[in-house]
Amino acid sequence: MNKSPNTNRITISIFGKRNAGKSSLLNALADQDISIVSSIPGTTTDPVKKAMELHPAGPVLFIDTAGIDDEGVLGTLRVNRSLEVTRRTHLAIYVMDIEDIDEEALMNMKNIFKKYNTPYILVFNKIDRVSNGYIKEVKDRYQEAVFVSSLKKTNIEVLKDVLIKKIEHIKEEGLPLVGDLVPYNGKVMLVVSIDEEAPKGRLILPQVQVLRDCLDHGIMCYVVRDEELGAAIKDSGHIDLVITDSKIFKKVDKIVPEHINLTSFSILFARQKGELDEFIRGANAIASLAEEANILIAENCTHNTSHVDIGRVIIPRLLENKTGKKFKFHFQTGYDFTEDLSKYSLVIHCGGCMVNRKEIESRIKICREQNIPITNYGILLAYLNNILDRATRIFY
Repeated sequence: MNKSPNTNRITISIFGKRNAGKSSLLNALADQDISIVSSIPGTTTDPVKKAMELHPAGPVLFIDTAGIDDEGVLGTLRVNRSLEVTRRTHLAIYVMDIEDIDEEALMNMKNIFKKYNTPYILVFNKIDRVSNGYIKEVKDRYQEAVFVSSLKKTNIEVLKDVLIKKIEHIKEEGLPLVGDLVPYNGKVMLVVSIDEEAPKGRLILPQVQVLRDCLDHGIMCYVVRDEELGAAIKDSGHIDLVITDSKIFKKVDKIVPEHINLTSFSILFARQKGELDEFIRGANAIASLAEEANILIAENCTHNTSHVDIGRVIIPRLLENKTGKKFKFHFQTGYDFTEDLSKYSLVIHCGGCMVNRKEIESRIKICREQNIPITNYGILLAYLNNILDRATRIFY
């Protein structure tokens, strides 16, 4: 479990004001020095991650964030970065210094947690500094809270027990990538494009995750390049599903016989981590885009681009060729995702293999609330190549 990808872990994020003891709490939970601890306000500037196993809940990812009361230009940037973490958080811990009870700050964070449907645990820290009588007074006011001393490690095990119980209520395995689409002992063929975008000596994460899902469900899996695909289909007999890189959809569609189901890695992730119907509606909205419309292309991984880059080159070119219109493309990478989409007419999202389902769901929610259509690389490329019905047939 220690090697589980972060996207497959329950994400537990720690929020609070500066010097509330967020970093020391993470260190106490992990039982090691992960975050730098200091009495100087604002020591934590960027989110700090720690992957670990929380028995018996399983693999989790803790994120320590900067103080929500940080000040100045840089402080505002840190606060915004902290609040962005909420989008991908399954369970939040809000830490308050028991000597600095700020009800307004707590209420503000409650509203943010509510916005992203994020359950939270209220934790009062530094109880070693106050009397038992004072602790009792605060307990009477906040009966659901957990009272700890991260410095003395008091009640840390109590907090872990509360975390485990909360996780059991929110934990979701989600849909498999392939396991519910193909029967046991079925055959799947993965088509991998080996070009200058492909990493040397290894497969990329979506390919690896699909391969592992096939193994987990007893599905026979063949991996081929597009150049050998035709021969592989002839040699393999019955094939239940062909899964391809989205950028070679058109080529693969011509090779794979119509009676064999075809989809892409990106579409599989669109179904698992997002809402397939929402992405299909987003693709169908392309026909009504105006000339010079602003389009946001969001991808979670960061990499060097080339003349065959799917997000920055292939999709813009195909989109303009398909519609006969010119558009203004804007790009965001990593966890950056603007929440003010008012200037955009469409959001095009990558497969999302590098983020968890919670993050994708949050982004879809932002788009829906602002009535901005959103689609996914795989869905869009299938639409642009006039094979969307075929590429999604196996899901319906």
